[in-house]
Amino acid sequence: MISNDSKFELSQFAGQDELDIKRGEARTEAADRQDRPGQLRLLVVFDALLREGSVAKAAAGLGLQSPAVSRMLGQLREIYGDPLFTRTGKGLVPTPFAEGLRLRLRALAAETEQLMAAPREGAAPAMPVENDDWARPPLISAPPLAVRPSLLLQGQPTPDDFARKLARIGHNSEPQRRLAKYIATSGSGIGRCRPLALDEAEDALGIILAGEADPVQIGALLATMQYRGVAAAEMAGFVKALRRHVGAYDVADGRADLDWPAYLSPKLKSPPWFLHAARLVAMAGYRVLLHGHYGQGPDAGKLELAAETAGIPVCGSLGAARDALAARSIAYLPIGGASTQIQRLFALYNLVEMRLPVHAVAHLLNPLGAAASFLGVAMPSRRDLLRDTAMLLGIGHLSILGSNRDFAEATPFRTTTLFRLVDGEAADMRIAARETIAAAPPPPAYTSREYWNAVWTGAARDEAAEAIILETAAIALVTIPAFPGKTLDAARAEAASLWRGRLR
Repeated sequence: MISNDSKFELSQFAGQDELDIKRGEARTEAADRQDRPGQLRLLVVFDALLREGSVAKAAAGLGLQSPAVSRMLGQLREIYGDPLFTRTGKGLVPTPFAEGLRLRLRALAAETEQLMAAPREGAAPAMPVENDDWARPPLISAPPLAVRPSLLLQGQPTPDDFARKLARIGHNSEPQRRLAKYIATSGSGIGRCRPLALDEAEDALGIILAGEADPVQIGALLATMQYRGVAAAEMAGFVKALRRHVGAYDVADGRADLDWPAYLSPKLKSPPWFLHAARLVAMAGYRVLLHGHYGQGPDAGKLELAAETAGIPVCGSLGAARDALAARSIAYLPIGGASTQIQRLFALYNLVEMRLPVHAVAHLLNPLGAAASFLGVAMPSRRDLLRDTAMLLGIGHLSILGSNRDFAEATPFRTTTLFRLVDGEAADMRIAARETIAAAPPPPAYTSREYWNAVWTGAARDEAAEAIILETAAIALVTIPAFPGKTLDAARAEAASLWRGRLR
């Protein structure tokens, strides 16, 4: 038996334990209140990891060091009791638990960004815009993507039903059924699928461009192909569909000498030095068509503004670009001017946060049928793929600049491989790195755009920027089959001469 004295002592201990627990809970709550800024920081890092799928990319986007982001990922895993991400060959893949938090974290991060960008006067928060003087709405805004009404999900045939009927779906079947066949052919799973043939890929994208596809089908086809990896025949079929859709000219028409695609990521904030290089090539007497896109953000019209500042005609249609090229030897065609439907497909990036095959094939659009094309490709595996695609299309002259950008602008201070086609045959060129020149910071009195223009006019001197411009112009010149010098050294000498006489 327990004596009364023992019971009294136990009750005292129990009371003390309860008091200690309450004090501990109070301390924990106080610590949580004090660390709320740190918790918000962890959530912002969590959102960046979900968007980027990489510790290094998330750190770069947030302006942090990779070890710091790795440490915060460890804290998040401890807080949630979940691994949150698994490491694969394609980066970090979120666990089902982490995926379930994606939309809430994105909403929190977006609201935080808008609140921090709100003016002090109390006006409605606006999206942040960098004060670099490039802000400009695009010439052509993309309306909603043209699609057929979505299938009623209940009672409609399942993908398995479609797959079983593939053999009965011929080339004369209605567009929606043909596209269903291509989706089943391309994405039925390991051992039951294959890449589309060139004519199948051409028909599939043609259906989408004509506005005859169901929106579910568009996402299924493009996302499946992107995940599996696009084959050269599929790329070639897509290019043919794009060219037919915009009414592109053939090389035999002789409308242009150099096609120069410029599809830039809106995350890129550096000045478009390559436009000055294109001006030099046009000054040499070659007709240069630039076509491109700069995302959907507040400075979506950056390339158009830069072209106007440089005196390059900005064209709202293929016909206008043809006429401008005949009159001025250079023109810029926004992708919306070639086709608003293609521009709408580009805008799907905002819904899926990844590049789709249409982003890659637009580089080979060549709407005016130039004799040669000058591309920049950041992803190493895509360089050979695009060249193989060009060979399937019978393209004779092509240069793909292996750089860290998806547009053709040289990086002369590091060794670069130029992936080429000369008369339809592969002919790579290794370009040695030049001695590094330190980039000159823009004077405080200049905005980014003003400084970019001042380098051309001579009001500002930047040897590093000039080296980029001249090397880019030289590679563009040696790409053109009509250039008499043929060698890169001859092209460099020509570019330097053009640069010295540019203001005349």
